[in-house]
Amino acid sequence: MRKGTMEDAMEGIKNYLTDMDGVLVQGKTLLPGAAAFVQRLQAQKIPFLILTNNSQYTPRDLQVRFHYMGLDVSPEAIFTSALATAQFLHSQRPDGRAFVIGESGLTTALHDIGYVLTDQEPEYVILGETTTYSFQRLTHAIRFVNAGARLIATNPDVVGPGEGGIVPATGALAALMSAATGAKPYFIGKPNPLMMHMALRTLDAHSEDSVMIGDRMDTDIIAGIESGLRTILVLSGVTSREQVEHFPYRPTWVRESIANVEA
Repeated sequence: MRKGTMEDAMEGIKNYLTDMDGVLVQGKTLLPGAAAFVQRLQAQKIPFLILTNNSQYTPRDLQVRFHYMGLDVSPEAIFTSALATAQFLHSQRPDGRAFVIGESGLTTALHDIGYVLTDQEPEYVILGETTTYSFQRLTHAIRFVNAGARLIATNPDVVGPGEGGIVPATGALAALMSAATGAKPYFIGKPNPLMMHMALRTLDAHSEDSVMIGDRMDTDIIAGIESGLRTILVLSGVTSREQVEHFPYRPTWVRESIANVEA
């Protein structure tokens, strides 16, 4: 890992992208130092975005959730894989038709760009997080893909955190769809650099003076590296310090938690 103090190297950083789960929150709990870190960014008017691969919630939903935890941010400071998926589709095929398996975070983002959600000859099948998997809707989705609909997934995460343990996530559903149709889904969220580039454009920022903070080497850190950002791995989530050495790439810095990151 690069030598030198965090403070010296951070001088050139003007924009912050940070993952949500494992960095700022853990389940329904705000992690120590998260509120103080965000407040420092706000006080210094430093542009930042909170990124999440979870497409289940709208930014407004997450804003309210954060507020009750003790963290106050605007919806505009939250960027989800659902928003990234909507931006991608708008750039590829404006005003299209899609069959969606997902929750309000995804359906709202698609409605906002003028997409019609339909089970009549959809151009896309779009998969996102959901808590109510329906065998009937899965069957429809499989048949639509076999008939020529393009398969999009908001993110490749196979599991996510839930009450009492892990829950199946979008990647697991995408694997089922792939097995049933032979179609390979296009994943929008991290580690696809596409989401990182969209986030930078949202901030009107450049990769050279931006940093990505995350807790996962295989999504947050590799996405930051491949997008030309400096990266900070925090050990408050899923990755341990020992596991870092198993990857062929390294973060710029490793810190115990967001409480140890200066802004």
